[in-house]
Amino acid sequence: DQILGIVREKSVDAVLIAGDVYDKTIPSEAAINLLDYFLYCLSETGAKTFLISGNHDSAERVAFGSRLMSSRQIYLSPVFESDVEPITISDRYGEIHIYMLPFVKPSLVKRVYPEEEIITYQDAVNAAVQHMQIDTDKRNILLAHQFVTGAARCDSEELSVGGLDDVDASIFDGFDYVALGHLHGPQKIGKETVRYSGTPLKYSFSEANQKKSVVIVDVEEKGKINIQQIPFLPKHDMQEIR
Repeated sequence: DQILGIVREKSVDAVLIAGDVYDKTIPSEAAINLLDYFLYCLSETGAKTFLISGNHDSAERVAFGSRLMSSRQIYLSPVFESDVEPITISDRYGEIHIYMLPFVKPSLVKRVYPEEEIITYQDAVNAAVQHMQIDTDKRNILLAHQFVTGAARCDSEELSVGGLDDVDASIFDGFDYVALGHLHGPQKIGKETVRYSGTPLKYSFSEANQKKSVVIVDVEEKGKINIQQIPFLPKHDMQEIR
């Protein structure tokens, strides 16, 4: 409800949801109903919605009904089976190309590009991005769900041994803004325009001191982006008492 209020108050043009919309591949009935309610309310605001699947989601279940939903300006990431094509929106400065890259593993990307050497997560994400063939003279936004090297983790997240799922932020250099999902703490990676929004709720005491928020990104002409974080007011906050 707070997110919906911010969307209306700020006259937001597009809402980007960066994956892990559920906490397991077969979500509960309550979780499905809540997402259904939220997407319907977003569509009623007039904002376009872009949603990708994360590592906790079933990509096939999230993609269900995507062609139908797009008629209501709700865009769901398809299962990664070919080159990622952008969805183009426009404002007074021209076109903005939004690329949606759901969570991918090396084996999945290798099936799509069998002729390429894809062993690591770095190889996989790099291959997927390179095949986007973005026009760097235009404004480009990427919605992705991966662990970027240097980001801060917390106890409530799935950890991979030895950082096997790490991806270097330099892969995303061609984008004007990168909206990342996967990690619970809101944070930027290297520069202001590569950013994890974080979760709206706190899931462990390691998140007690995090300031949960929504990120408002104003994309003006090429090369000019303004970023604002609006904090959430938690219904029940978390504290550590010594």
